[in-house]
Amino acid sequence: MMRTDGYLLDNRQTEAAEHFSAFAALFDPTTFRHLEELGIGSGWRCWEVGAGTTVVSWLAKKVGPTGRVVATDTDTARLASAARPPVEVRVHDLGAQEPPGEGFDLVHARLALVHVTDRERALRSMVKALRPGGRLLVEDADPALQPLLCPDEHGPEQQLANRLRHGFRGLLADRGTDLPCGRTLPRQLRDAGLTRVQADAYFPLTSPACAALESVTIRQIRDQLVTAGLATDQDIDRHLENVMSGALDLTTAPMISAWGRKQ
Repeated sequence: MMRTDGYLLDNRQTEAAEHFSAFAALFDPTTFRHLEELGIGSGWRCWEVGAGTTVVSWLAKKVGPTGRVVATDTDTARLASAARPPVEVRVHDLGAQEPPGEGFDLVHARLALVHVTDRERALRSMVKALRPGGRLLVEDADPALQPLLCPDEHGPEQQLANRLRHGFRGLLADRGTDLPCGRTLPRQLRDAGLTRVQADAYFPLTSPACAALESVTIRQIRDQLVTAGLATDQDIDRHLENVMSGALDLTTAPMISAWGRKQ
């Protein structure tokens, strides 16, 4: 769920589709594993918050023709191809509007809270939408737990990579993007009234998907990095070459998944 009012990774950029594809390749397997473990099956009613097309399509296959998937985002242009039964696409602002219905068996949100000022209210809204016994799965990154792109900073290539990652997060902060702390999710889910709360984290140390995501992200924010004086064009060209070479062990901030049940 990415906003376009000043946010760096604008959905209207030419690289947006490539970014979504790289992001899905990196994080979808973990998301699908958690959803499977929560028991999703035929006939389930699901609300996908800040929807991505790959997750919506996967949910639709799982719930089948007797189920229902309500896919919401503030900008639903990407979801047009998914808008057919059992999927219903709606424009919805998690931070400002009531949930799009109640009695859901499952509510899932991945990196949706990053754009919500009142996260407590947003979590209450998602819990309110669940039926008794329904499951909530929330997934968010925690950059403060591991802020480096190259944890093994043993040479100038890794130092450059980490400097650019630091600049990227600075640009996000300048635009008012409050990166969420995934480590707080278990407590927040319990505070929202959920039971059987558990959590884990996905933290790849090196992966082709990490390299693909880094490459497209840097190309998307290149102009902003240069304009802000955080990097030169030569820095960025050199970093992109290093990424494409496969010589860097690139990672991401840990993606923390937390889940629980409504009483």
